[in-house]
Amino acid sequence: MLEVKLQEGIIQPPAHPACDGIGAVAEFYGVVRGEENGQPIAALVYEAYPGMAEREMRRVAEEEAKRHPVDHVEIIHRTGAIPVGETAIWVRVRSRHRAEAFGFLAGFMDRLKQDVPIWKVRSLPEEKKES
Repeated sequence: MLEVKLQEGIIQPPAHPACDGIGAVAEFYGVVRGEENGQPIAALVYEAYPGMAEREMRRVAEEEAKRHPVDHVEIIHRTGAIPVGETAIWVRVRSRHRAEAFGFLAGFMDRLKQDVPIWKVRSLPEEKKES
C-alpha cells in the first residue's frame, strides 16, 4: 500500500497501523535546519503543483519499492512556509526486514530532490534581535 499526500500546515503522522508479519518500521522526518547557505534563517518556503508533485512522489516510491520490496509506505510533504525546527517531509515504511526499509528511504530521499517538482523557493531570514 502506498499513500502520498502534499499539504500545508504541521505534519501529524497517523497512528501506527497493525504490523502483522512486519519486521521493520522506519520513519524519516526531514526537519528545517536553522541555516541556509551559511546564513541563519527563520523558515523555508516550498511550492509545488499538487497533482503533479503527488503523482511524481508516487512514481518514485513505486520504482524504489521494486528495488527495495516494502509492504507499506506513507509520505507527507509540506508546502508553504515551514519554520525552523518543523518537519518538511515525513515518510514511514513498513517491510519484512530493516534493509529493505532503509534502502527504500535512502533511494526515495535521494531521488525526491531531483525528480519531484517541489521547489524550495526561498528562505526567510532570521529576524535580528534588538539589544
